[in-house]
Amino acid sequence: MTACAAERGTESDDLKSLLFVQALRSGIAVRLKAWGTSMAPAICPGDIITAERADPAEIAPGDILVLAPEARLVVHRLVRIVEFSAHSYLILRGDAMPQDDPPAHVSQLLGRVCGIERRPRLAQRGAQVISRMFRNTVQRLAFARNAPGR
Repeated sequence: MTACAAERGTESDDLKSLLFVQALRSGIAVRLKAWGTSMAPAICPGDIITAERADPAEIAPGDILVLAPEARLVVHRLVRIVEFSAHSYLILRGDAMPQDDPPAHVSQLLGRVCGIERRPRLAQRGAQVISRMFRNTVQRLAFARNAPGR
């Protein structure tokens, strides 16, 4: 499940989660760093998501929603809305997950993701580091071959 930094469990993260929930419920758009991988490639660890309050009547399948089940944050894509015993339930799934999440009551809906700011990927940085190491090694070898006394 792609959750946000606030799910990690420290006291500071619990406070961030509480502020995030209260801000969304008050109609304030919020930004938070994603850390899970269940929404990859749409949302990857390190991406900054912007979420805004969403009314249940305004959401549609395909929207990426923010929910707060069991005192944690979940950011997953809406698959469908089902009606059961006069109640609405949201069926969500992380893009990288093989199956749907358990149904969530519509009251757990906090908002909808309205923006995703990409962060440099670790793999890209890793490739840059390897490239730099290779280049430095080649330069050292060339220098050693051309050093005086050889």
